[in-house]
Amino acid sequence: MLELFRKHELSFNMQLFYSPTINESLTSFIFDKEESKHIIKVLRKEERDILYVTNGLGFLFKTEIALASDSKCTVNVLSFTKQEAPKYHLHLAVAPTKMNERYEWFLEKATEIGIQEITPIICDHSERKVIKIDRYQKIIESAMKQSLHCYMPKLNEPILLKDFLKKEFKGQKFVAHCEETDKKSLKSQLLPNEDVTLLIGPEGDFSVKEIEMALTNKYIPISLGETRLRTETAAMVACHSVVFTNN
Repeated sequence: MLELFRKHELSFNMQLFYSPTINESLTSFIFDKEESKHIIKVLRKEERDILYVTNGLGFLFKTEIALASDSKCTVNVLSFTKQEAPKYHLHLAVAPTKMNERYEWFLEKATEIGIQEITPIICDHSERKVIKIDRYQKIIESAMKQSLHCYMPKLNEPILLKDFLKKEFKGQKFVAHCEETDKKSLKSQLLPNEDVTLLIGPEGDFSVKEIEMALTNKYIPISLGETRLRTETAAMVACHSVVFTNN
């Protein structure tokens, strides 16, 4: 019987490694060349050292180094458990920021806090429309390992907002904007154990037309507080609010 564990049962001193190809049917596993070099040359791990590895699908593998090679570090799988999945799914659709490092900061912190899915949305007022998705993925991977999550957040390809709004999502749907219209506070609307899809616009906010499209598609207009927030700050407030509601 597969043993489930909660994140708080992990040791904060643990170092977590990631490989999407390790799975519960394997008895041994070989890291790729880049990770092998990091393990052996940088971390100076040796044979019989214990490594903890996740595949980003909730599994945590306890392994022991069998071959300490900096080109193909090989480990034996000793045991594995599976992290309990959240009872909700948080999907933030956030417009890329003009300064790329601000968006990268959001990706890192949202992953640490506990987001499940991210979609960069291209809007009428977007100043950045070229996305380095591979770099974003590496930032998410690093943050997942650092925060001892065993579930890799899903990062989607950039999409035009009008096309994103055509997609169907279950659960609660919100759009955060700065227009002076009737809006609810996010914290008053959130329900525990419910999936959440939430839209955050670019610098300059969503256009009036985009807000109308969101409302037509049954997105609830919400406020994230009394002050005007940067895109990445608004996304972080939203992320924390949803996770806090479910803890």
